Amino acid sequence: METQALTASFTVIPNRHPASAEERWIAMENPVFGKVFTDHMARATWRDGEGWADRRIVALSPLPMHPGAAVLHYAQQAFEGLKAYRHEDGSIWLFRPEANAARLAASCRRMALPEVSEQDFLAAIEGVIAADQNWVPGTPGASLYLRPFVIATEPSLLVQPAHEVDFLVTASPVGAYLSTEGDGVAIWVSRGYHRANPGGTGEAKTAGNYAASMLPQREAKEHGCQQVLFLDAKEDTYVEELGGMNVIAVRADGGIVTPRLTGTILPGVTRDSILTLLRDEGREVEERDLALTEILEGLESGAIVELFACGTAAVVTPIARLVSDDFDVAVPSREGESVADAVLARLTDLQYGRAEDPHGWMRKVVDAPEG
Repeated sequence: METQALTASFTVIPNRHPASAEERWIAMENPVFGKVFTDHMARATWRDGEGWADRRIVALSPLPMHPGAAVLHYAQQAFEGLKAYRHEDGSIWLFRPEANAARLAASCRRMALPEVSEQDFLAAIEGVIAADQNWVPGTPGASLYLRPFVIATEPSLLVQPAHEVDFLVTASPVGAYLSTEGDGVAIWVSRGYHRANPGGTGEAKTAGNYAASMLPQREAKEHGCQQVLFLDAKEDTYVEELGGMNVIAVRADGGIVTPRLTGTILPGVTRDSILTLLRDEGREVEERDLALTEILEGLESGAIVELFACGTAAVVTPIARLVSDDFDVAVPSREGESVADAVLARLTDLQYGRAEDPHGWMRKVVDAPEG
């Protein structure tokens, strides 16, 4: 479906006081991830018995919300994260937005929220980008981060699915998510704290999962680590994921091992894309239970030669150390190009239009300017 047809379903009400070119330049010069926002947002409202209505692109503004709104008390909420990329010719593209639309729908089902259709998801995102295309950075490694989210806005303290819900999309110009010095980041392996439980909301992208990770994240920082790695809640044995990223191990024979999706791990779009690219190279890719002891022993014996994390925000982040109360293990440095570096280059070359797109993952939103 053409972008023009999609965005037609969202009425555009331009911001009467957008940022000036100078204000926008200052804000975009070196933005802290998620701290700078563009001039517009998308919004639609769902009411029980009526469905979705009031689709519009409006000026970014605070939300008028009753203090009894269900999202504030019971965290009935789901969200997504994806990026828009400016190519060398000035055109703007999205990377696999249909996959993000499908994941938001799945998260909404789990959180007893009304689903946002793929058409509405794409129309909202493309409408915001069209309105704020001057906010899409053109500097290397930068992009426009988009945050679609669904929140229960009905004023009610009853523990039940809300009868009124809002869908919104905001946008932020961003650079790097994590700063990696040297060979990569240090990761704190959490014992006792768990991100998600079997039968819970681990495979949904919802706020409570991230709130549960914040205390162990603080613990990680106290131990000089940038991120926390969670183990399974049942046995406290198997690696699951970081606070906001999936984890991948590289074997000495070039094969790839990553935790299988068990219902407690978020099915990352970046994870799926990287595994596809690695399979394209002819590498063996295993998705299975991966014990912490297997990683530690593999690093010691040389059977595992590399660890990295991946996600939309950070893309690909090498892991240099695993730390916990009873160990501090370095991941050996590799001579030459690592798998993490190689797959990061392949993925970003595709996203920024420097390489062919054999899987049809890229979606054009804004054409290159004429002349």
